[in-house]
Amino acid sequence: MTKVDIKGDLLDAAVIHVPFDGWSDATWRSAIRDADVDPVLARALCPRGALDLAIAFHQRGDRAMVARAKTEDMGALRYSEKIAALVRFRLQAVEDKDVVRRGMTLFSLPQYASEGSKLIWGTSGLIWETLGDTSDDINWYTKRATLSAVYGSTVLFWLGDDSDDHQATWEFLDRRINDVMSIEKFKASVRDNKVLSGLLAGPMALLGRVKAPVNTGAGMPGRWEN
Repeated sequence: MTKVDIKGDLLDAAVIHVPFDGWSDATWRSAIRDADVDPVLARALCPRGALDLAIAFHQRGDRAMVARAKTEDMGALRYSEKIAALVRFRLQAVEDKDVVRRGMTLFSLPQYASEGSKLIWGTSGLIWETLGDTSDDINWYTKRATLSAVYGSTVLFWLGDDSDDHQATWEFLDRRINDVMSIEKFKASVRDNKVLSGLLAGPMALLGRVKAPVNTGAGMPGRWEN
């Protein structure tokens, strides 16, 4: 059994307890017991216990989203529809809303808020990458920031949605994406306007130096080119 399998077994055992005990020490101990994993090995795989399992749960959903996207024929969809489809795939990968609800409670705590933000940012990044986005400038950041806001608000709506097949959620998602596309159209109109584009030439040139992150080992979020 590989380390990944053991961590997966711990996660499978944990999600049964999460709706009742949350992503807590109680769930962590129950997962170790039910999966019959040595506590020392479990702690080595998940140094932060239930927190690491909560992160693994979210990342498992991300992988399921990408895997489904590879099997779906989305060639006839508009770009905005493809984005909506991937967000829908991500939410449909969840079998129990209570597990997500408990995760949001965990990541709303001040000490774990940054972890939650990273997960949403990571999901948004995967959506763009799956759709083949190759931006490496300021757009790399704005696309992820915008989609993170759309995804986060859609999750909150979805958690309270009891409509048939979550139809209300998908309509809410479409409205949020349409709002974003309207902003993108406005930005394009500004670029095409000679007067406005001239006024913004300086700031745009400055922003043009901002580049997407690279693995430099320095732990910096992006790079600047002269």
